[in-house]
Amino acid sequence: MTSFDTHHECYEAWFTRHEAAYHSELLAVRALLPWQGLGLEIGVGTGRFASPLGIKVGVDPSMTMLAYAAERVVLGLQGTAEALPFKNAIFDFALVVTIICFVDDPVGMLVEARPVLKPGAPLVIGFVDQASELGGHYLNHQAENLFYREARFYSASEVGNLLRNTGFVEQTWEQTLTKPLNQMVEMELFREGLGNGGFVVVLATKLHERQQEKNR
Repeated sequence: MTSFDTHHECYEAWFTRHEAAYHSELLAVRALLPWQGLGLEIGVGTGRFASPLGIKVGVDPSMTMLAYAAERVVLGLQGTAEALPFKNAIFDFALVVTIICFVDDPVGMLVEARPVLKPGAPLVIGFVDQASELGGHYLNHQAENLFYREARFYSASEVGNLLRNTGFVEQTWEQTLTKPLNQMVEMELFREGLGNGGFVVVLATKLHERQQEKNR
């Protein structure tokens, strides 16, 4: 049983306690996520992102978390990011939020995401930038955090390299959460680029297989 199973109520409480930060993250993700098509959230958790963003399908290893997602009208399937239980080329886009630091094999997750996406479909990833002030805070207090104790944080440049190395073209970055979480009392508008925000979002597009072979 994972910490998410054991402490699911604490996980849910974070979104209430940090409502301004949560809605800031939602806004930044919404800016890059397609408005139409069948979407998938990898690591859907309790559906806190999938449901308000209109994503109807999610996958997560925790049945406890998926029970919350079901209440939020998200179809959740049990599975891991490195072994997705879907056929090839059925999704118009995929979303990964705050999950890349928890997966055992981020390269395996990205490689697994490619086949289930249609040609040219985007992958949107949101995460805490390890190189940011917020990332530094989480690292400094990692041992105290119920969920981040065993996390492996990545910088934006590292995630960009992972995407390029697994057949995704890096396209667009957005950022938000420029203040410490305990100082946020209202939603923050996202900004383009990198360097100021602790939470960053990148949209990358799946390369056509022939393009990927040429780039090798």
